[in-house]
Amino acid sequence: MKKLLASLLLGLGLMASVPLALAQAPESAAAPSAVAAPAETAAPAPAAAPLQAADAVPAEAAPAAAPAPKLDSGDTAWMLTSTLLVILMTIPGLALFYGGLARSKNMLSVLVQVFVVFSLISVLWALFGYSFTFGGEGLFIGGADKLFLKGIAPDTLSAVLPTIPEYVFVAFQGTFAAITVALIVGAFAERIRFSAVLIFSVLWFAFSYIPMAHMVWGGGLLGKDGALDFAGGTVVHINAGIAALVGAYMVGKRIGYGKEAMTPHSLTLTMVGASLLWVGWFGFNAGSAGAANGAAGLAFINTVLATAAATLSWLAGEVLHKGKASMLGAASGAVAGLVAVTPAAGFVGPMGAIVMGLVVGPLCLWGVSGLKRMLGADDAFDVFGVHGVGGIVGAILTGVFAAPSLGGTGGLTPDTFAMGAQVWVQVKSVLVTVVWSGVVAFIAYKAADLLVGLRVSEEAEREGLDISSHGETAYTR
Repeated sequence: MKKLLASLLLGLGLMASVPLALAQAPESAAAPSAVAAPAETAAPAPAAAPLQAADAVPAEAAPAAAPAPKLDSGDTAWMLTSTLLVILMTIPGLALFYGGLARSKNMLSVLVQVFVVFSLISVLWALFGYSFTFGGEGLFIGGADKLFLKGIAPDTLSAVLPTIPEYVFVAFQGTFAAITVALIVGAFAERIRFSAVLIFSVLWFAFSYIPMAHMVWGGGLLGKDGALDFAGGTVVHINAGIAALVGAYMVGKRIGYGKEAMTPHSLTLTMVGASLLWVGWFGFNAGSAGAANGAAGLAFINTVLATAAATLSWLAGEVLHKGKASMLGAASGAVAGLVAVTPAAGFVGPMGAIVMGLVVGPLCLWGVSGLKRMLGADDAFDVFGVHGVGGIVGAILTGVFAAPSLGGTGGLTPDTFAMGAQVWVQVKSVLVTVVWSGVVAFIAYKAADLLVGLRVSEEAEREGLDISSHGETAYTR
């Protein structure tokens, strides 16, 4: 307990390093031109210059009409590249990260679940997800105007990001939806039915991911309230983390959990997966600038620095707590840093990103150890401890380090930014996400349980899901 408290004190002590961020304060705060998650601060469609009365102002004095939207090849190339990077995060990045954490008899089952969930959500996104996220102006859900991608052609420019084709924007946002659902797989791995995974994924995507993405990025409730979420702190990480925790409770603990050793079968693969996640995350964060511009550069460097700082602070906590620094700790710390900086990437300065990384490392270490024991849930690969806790910490600290006085951009309203008010907005967005995701996840798991049952049989679980569910093995002996 003393060592655990020491780890927590380390995290609190690191918060004292906030003055580091002061060195990054700009002389005059000005928000970058596209410094928010897709759709959050997208440039509005150009409006025609107001008509002047003929008898009041000569025609020659009328202001010129704003230029029509025009495709930018540089922005388009960057967004295509970012889309590929986010795909790389999931397949194979996330799949290998989770697969290495599993026991060898369940390796393929984890790979299959991530791979198929990514495929399933990609199709559903095109069928109805995109329309209900970015179509319409409801507070909680969009509209049906673009069901089946109706009305989009190769030369159609995105209304949200008017310098790239809409098809590119659809694909980019689809990768966010797919990886969010795939993240949840890590909580109930090694004991869930494959059919239950698919049923849950469809329901949770439709009734949790889509509404949350619309509320934050599609002009809905939280976006109107001024919530800052550059690339998915609430929409992706808290949303998935809460659903993962609910799933860990509802699916139940693995046979032998707490009594038998359930060590990762290949930390080598986990390290490879974590590295691919880090590389792919540049598409996730810097791509969320929506263009090849200064905001993308800011998000890029923040993604490097916060991740590196969290890796170091997690390992420092491990040394205090266990006396040794581990490879698993380094990989987990890196992911914690990536999660924390996601909502902040385009809003905070580089020194603020470092401080966020230093703070989140020990807090997520506590999340996967002390907090996990307190909750009593078998979250197999610590989805909630890293993505849930890290997402909450990152979302709230975004409201702090976005302050121009701490090197931030001032968020959406740099001229009137108030740290206290913004932190309260961030807290409200966290609370809405926790409640919404938790309720939808409970209903989705219950529906899957009623339809096909959540768990495999005890015999199948002991044999391993590779053989019992998929009829193949990852390794030959």
